[in-house]
Amino acid sequence: MNLTPFVALVKKDLLLFFKDRRSVMMSFAAPIAIASFFGLVLGGASSKDDRQRIQVWFVDEDHSALTTKVGQRLRSEPALDLKMGTVDVARAAVKAGQAAAAVVLGAGFGDNAGAAMFGGPIKPPLRLLFDPSRRAEHEMIKGILTGHLMQIVGQEVFGGGVSTRAMIARSLAGIEQDRSTPKARRDALKDMLKSVDRWSASRPGGAEGGEAAPSLASPYQLSEEAVTARPEAEYNSFAHAFTGMGVQFILFMGIEAGVMLLHQRQRGLWQRLRAAPVSRSMLLSSRAVSAALSALLIMAVLFSFARVVFNVKVEGSLLGFLLVCLSFALMTAAFGLVVAAYGRTPEATRPLAIFVTLIMVMLGGSWVPSFLFPAWLDKATKIVPTRWAVDGLNGMTWRGLGLDYALTCSGMLLIFAAAFAALAVRQFRWESD
Repeated sequence: MNLTPFVALVKKDLLLFFKDRRSVMMSFAAPIAIASFFGLVLGGASSKDDRQRIQVWFVDEDHSALTTKVGQRLRSEPALDLKMGTVDVARAAVKAGQAAAAVVLGAGFGDNAGAAMFGGPIKPPLRLLFDPSRRAEHEMIKGILTGHLMQIVGQEVFGGGVSTRAMIARSLAGIEQDRSTPKARRDALKDMLKSVDRWSASRPGGAEGGEAAPSLASPYQLSEEAVTARPEAEYNSFAHAFTGMGVQFILFMGIEAGVMLLHQRQRGLWQRLRAAPVSRSMLLSSRAVSAALSALLIMAVLFSFARVVFNVKVEGSLLGFLLVCLSFALMTAAFGLVVAAYGRTPEATRPLAIFVTLIMVMLGGSWVPSFLFPAWLDKATKIVPTRWAVDGLNGMTWRGLGLDYALTCSGMLLIFAAAFAALAVRQFRWESD
């Protein structure tokens, strides 16, 4: 068998492949960039300092020594970024996606937590407000909180000293007034507390920093609340999914609009259009408007389908939702003009534009939520237009945020649109090279 023709054909194909330098570069750069991104997000940070600390708000409505200790313990947790504030501020931070959860210790927590360990009648309130899109972090925070509370309350009960004996005295008085508990059970509790009181009196130095106290009963009443648009609303994961994929494929449509301009320029169509009584700005703006209308149509069909099939609702400002959609459509149209302005041929431009789009989509949080990014990357992505589109659409759908948030996201998208349009007008060539 003569292999010479076969070898010649293989050699020809390889030469053609390596002749297109941009195509070769994309063949290597795209998988390297995407693999590096997912490796970085899914635990590949170079050090602990690079990892995203979980922002948690701590609201102390009791201001007792016990609740102060709880706040100090949570602040010392390396995985948490603890913020102090009021319930309203904490709730707003969780609702906006800035924080994963908020811990609220109610009034009377310090006085009643110790007695509750022995089955006391009053369990102090503990509220945990959490972002329902961050379930794993919510469970981790709850576990950390439970561990610290059981240890601190146990030390207060068994640690000795004046505060412990005062707590026991209050508990004895409460048991005496509790007529709903059978007398035999009340007498047993009183005997146990009196024994603890005598033991505490023999250890006036206390046990702060010593061994953790034994666990008896939960010293608080936990109530958990998923912070969404409305108290009765549930988190709908399809809202984020349709937002992310919508942003990605609308940008792909913008690429095709730009590549179509390159085809028209290659065939000399734009040169012939210049002979007509229309200005350069009119020709470019007409193309931008048609691309923006196409983007709006795609978005309308996408979210209509999501509403009918998956019950995705605009829980926030409807006007804000429309503003974000319009701003993103204009940004997409301007991005298409940039593709046409800086591209040379359709064949060389399309893979490069797709690569740039994939990078923007990844960094914008369409594939992986931005709260999973390393801290530095989460901040850096604010310079990517897709981040504002994803955050704006999420804010107007399941998060249920107001018009002010939409104005911020829309304003940033319009700034990017203006910048892309200015670059396109400045660079655009009417004739093919």
